[in-house]
Amino acid sequence: MKYFKHTLVAGALALAGLAAQADITVGVTVSATGPAASLGIPEKNTIELMPKQIGNQKVTYIVLDDASDTTTAVTNARKLITEHKVDVLLGSTVTPNSLAMIDVAAESSTPMISMAASARIVEPLSDPKRKWVFKTPQNDIMMAVAIAQHMAANGVKSVGFIGFADAYGEGWLQEFQKAAGIKQLNLVATERYNRSDTSVTGQVLKLVSARPDAILIAGSGTPAALPQKALKERGFAGKIYQTHGVANNDFLRVGGKDVEGTLLPAGPMLVASQLPAGHPVKKSATDYVTAYEAKFGKGSVSTFGGHAWDAGLLMQAAATEALKKAQPGTPAFRAALRDALEQVKDLPGAHGVFNMSPTDHAGLDQRGRVMVTISNGTWKFLSE
Repeated sequence: MKYFKHTLVAGALALAGLAAQADITVGVTVSATGPAASLGIPEKNTIELMPKQIGNQKVTYIVLDDASDTTTAVTNARKLITEHKVDVLLGSTVTPNSLAMIDVAAESSTPMISMAASARIVEPLSDPKRKWVFKTPQNDIMMAVAIAQHMAANGVKSVGFIGFADAYGEGWLQEFQKAAGIKQLNLVATERYNRSDTSVTGQVLKLVSARPDAILIAGSGTPAALPQKALKERGFAGKIYQTHGVANNDFLRVGGKDVEGTLLPAGPMLVASQLPAGHPVKKSATDYVTAYEAKFGKGSVSTFGGHAWDAGLLMQAAATEALKKAQPGTPAFRAALRDALEQVKDLPGAHGVFNMSPTDHAGLDQRGRVMVTISNGTWKFLSE
């Protein structure tokens, strides 16, 4: 009888261990503090809205803050993989951090879904490391073409550029140069600044002296307001364009009256309520806005949280398929999850309709962007 009891206890413990191993474990690193906090906080909040169960499997989320720091993002990724044995990585918030995490994801064969924008996160796919990496924001070239088209259609001939002195700014300069060439725009001045800078007077003086018709600021979050404020102080009267990296309400708050009239491409979610009824993303974008504001308050939603939401949708769709082939917590499950991510088709998200493939790990087309302006302190959809 005593042996039977011991056997029951041992069996129960073994079953408990198997149940624990069966949980899908999602590792998340976001920039909830530091210069990119206005991007990372809504992403962190959005994790709370993600599914707690997929199929019959419980989903556990382990969320770490990388403080907008590249080294910390890598440390977080290693911790999530080695200590927590995660099945998938979500993050990070910004391009430099995401690029630095690629080696960690690849060497451990762990699929990674970035919430940062640069195409260099997922390209070139001929690089074996990037086989494991996907991302949700629109590629910079898609947004750069939208800006160049708008410029050309509105009489802009010459353009000045100021961007972050990092991978985000470099990527944007490269992509905008391509788009500007297509639309025969003349890039007359290029300047750089750091995310943590408190003054860009020297760079702005050079830009203004070049007398461009318009200036493109390639920054993200609240630090992108700094050059625009300086341009206004110097009396620049031309058009000012920003990237989709500023599409949150913190930018409006910090920029104030100095960002009125700003033009930028953005994910449809930013102006979900203003989209025409037939827009292919109106319903899916509105679903996210409704869910987020129900938990965090009206007007609290951000496009950056939308990138996290889309990462969750992709993870859920892929995990549903991967569960048919392997158990979570195993190399086989991680491989199946990666393969399933690559096969996601016609998945409507907050920012577009995703169609992944072995040659495209971003998966968005032109349905993933709209042009907007800032009018009376809020975002206004520009019909195209």
